[in-house]
Amino acid sequence: MSDVLPVLLSAVVIMTPLLLAATGGLFTELSGRLNIALEGQLLVGAFFAMLAAHLTGSFAAGLFAAVLASGALAALVDFAARRLRSNAFIAGLAANLLAGGLTVVLSQRFFGTRGVFALGDFRPLPRAFGLDAYVYAAWALLFLAWAAIFRTPFGYRLRACGRGAEALASLGARPDAYRGAAFLVSGLFCGIGGSLLSLRLGGFVPGMAAGRGWIALVVIFLGARRPLGLLAAAFAFGLAEALSNYAQGFDAPADLVLAAPYAVTLLAMALASARAKRKGGVM
Repeated sequence: MSDVLPVLLSAVVIMTPLLLAATGGLFTELSGRLNIALEGQLLVGAFFAMLAAHLTGSFAAGLFAAVLASGALAALVDFAARRLRSNAFIAGLAANLLAGGLTVVLSQRFFGTRGVFALGDFRPLPRAFGLDAYVYAAWALLFLAWAAIFRTPFGYRLRACGRGAEALASLGARPDAYRGAAFLVSGLFCGIGGSLLSLRLGGFVPGMAAGRGWIALVVIFLGARRPLGLLAAAFAFGLAEALSNYAQGFDAPADLVLAAPYAVTLLAMALASARAKRKGGVM
């Protein structure tokens, strides 16, 4: 039991940015658009959180900057897809590439390095029962997302965008407005998730999103596009990575251990795709 609890706590910590990104992506998915730019949104959130915290010495300023930057990137993708009529997938991929290049350039400009930057006087986030505030905030935000999606007029109309946009428009509502709002919500959640990555570490590393945005997309489908399903799927990925980290202490091939979380991702994608095909849907 003494060995199990640390692994479970580690899994909960690891799953938190995945859960935040997936919750934000759920809004765009329910509106009828899959947001491919979650990875880039996490990355710019991480960078601007660190930049603002460095310049102001304020955790709150870092969090606000992360949300603002991630929201701006989400709005850019939405603008390209809706206003410029570009392919949403291509726009999302371009946003991810933009985020990767922009953070490296700005890191060189502000920190004088294209690599790792750490805050010298960083204070670790306070913890309760072994978990920091980000974990509890993610759970609370997941509950609020559930309430917004399934218990408010906004949520009803948002889901109608994905299932019957023409019927919604006939009632005088604007589906595009709800889709735009969904992208901004995804920016909010990814901004918080990105700030978690850098402020929890106390530093910024180029590419530190490390595929979490892509895994978050898998979490959305594996979780059947339901908040509780997202929680379970995100925990499964967190547990896989926690176990791989734990296994590094044993005599196991390093490459195999490091590849374990990504193998779980591929397996989950295959299972989700098979389930969608059995139901006659498309992943």
